[in-house]
Amino acid sequence: MKKTVAKKKTPAADLALMGLAEAVRAVAQGKVTSQALTEACLARIADWQPRVNAFLQIEAEAALKAAKAVDRARKRGAALGRLAGVPLAHKDMFYRAGKQSSCGSAIRRHWKATETATALQRLDAEGALDLGRLNMAEFAFNPTGHNVHYGHARNPWNTDRITGGSSSGSAAAVAARMVFGALGSDTGGSIRQPSHYCALVGMKPTWGRVSRANAMPLSYSLDTVGPMTRRVEDNALLMEILAGADPQDPTTSHEAVGQYVAAAKSGSVRGLKLAVPRRYFWDKLNKPSAECLEAALKTLSKLGVKIVEITPPDMEMITAAGMVMVSAETAALHAPWMRTRPHLYGDLARMRLENGLALSAVDYIDSQRWRGEAIAAFLKSMGDADAVFAPVADRPALGIKETDVADRPEAGKVVATLTRLNRPINYLGLPSLAVPAGFVRGQLPVGFQLIGRPFAEAMLYRFGGSYEAAQPIWQTAPT
Repeated sequence: MKKTVAKKKTPAADLALMGLAEAVRAVAQGKVTSQALTEACLARIADWQPRVNAFLQIEAEAALKAAKAVDRARKRGAALGRLAGVPLAHKDMFYRAGKQSSCGSAIRRHWKATETATALQRLDAEGALDLGRLNMAEFAFNPTGHNVHYGHARNPWNTDRITGGSSSGSAAAVAARMVFGALGSDTGGSIRQPSHYCALVGMKPTWGRVSRANAMPLSYSLDTVGPMTRRVEDNALLMEILAGADPQDPTTSHEAVGQYVAAAKSGSVRGLKLAVPRRYFWDKLNKPSAECLEAALKTLSKLGVKIVEITPPDMEMITAAGMVMVSAETAALHAPWMRTRPHLYGDLARMRLENGLALSAVDYIDSQRWRGEAIAAFLKSMGDADAVFAPVADRPALGIKETDVADRPEAGKVVATLTRLNRPINYLGLPSLAVPAGFVRGQLPVGFQLIGRPFAEAMLYRFGGSYEAAQPIWQTAPT
């Protein structure tokens, strides 16, 4: 299948087209059954899975059984969780006891977890249904969504194009309305990049905001866990559930969890200030994307937001330091397998790991030592702004063939640049919310990212929710 054409549909025409929070309310009020929601999602999966390769495993029988249990509980008046009866799915790096978790790799193709990720436990506790494991880049270590072991995920808006990675299946599944939301991870853009390419809302939270316990590690100093959804309110709801300290992950913060849903629904950003860092972030932005983002800034300005331009610190240096950090930490994690079974890695993953193994201890220590200074410099550059507005990527989604390093080694130069606007934010440890801005040529999505101060996720949801109310991109679905 080639280009898909977007058109608007009324959510009532297909239960799977509803937003997550809307679906939760419908189940709680008895307007729709969890079984009906689940069957609608399974119908979407039957239609879309052959086209986009989002799932590695579909738990249809278990999900339907759980859905019927939710419906029975509601009928007898039992208390329901905040996600009761709504189908979600997870990137195949979140462990579930007794279940496979391949992490998108051949090495772990048959590996089964003995513990369940805290993120999954928190969703389970609120009654969410888990429809299965989602495709991902091998060991979450490439930005395109290519996977030589399980097949490439494809973008629902144009199946010849990449979803972005590494949360590729999460993006494809949510964008194609196969589930209402999904778990992703972001170490260098792996939530925000696919969200940008697939017209989704994706939160990369403050480092330490969400537990990483029993999720596959990539880079201890940079890894974050977050939700991917179609609407801002939906994302905020999942974040309220996911966020918070966890004794299983000592890096999690005891900072109070914000009222994210209330912020997303606040309806007003008048008087708030957004900073725009033209240097670095706009340097390589293509013309259609730039025009789309300028229109988004005009929308925010009409909502009463004051737009100010700022000069950020040396983002090239920040990006370089982050690359040293992720490369060294990932190489250290994979060193045993690289010694014993390097042939089981795909070419891109193996090449990146070899580069990491070549780094010195001095390089790594310098990247850690300079981090605090870089964070302080970036926050100082914000002045009194409430958040920063920036592009997520320089362009819309590229083609799968033109970014396939396995078939075209020269594509590596392009692939290496894809997350240049994301990586520095991971190094800084700051929260960043990707929000759909609109569409450009050929109905390709473009997004922007809202970057905040540490633990200021609520402020980002406030901006994102107000923009979405003015520009309801989510109402347009790929077909």
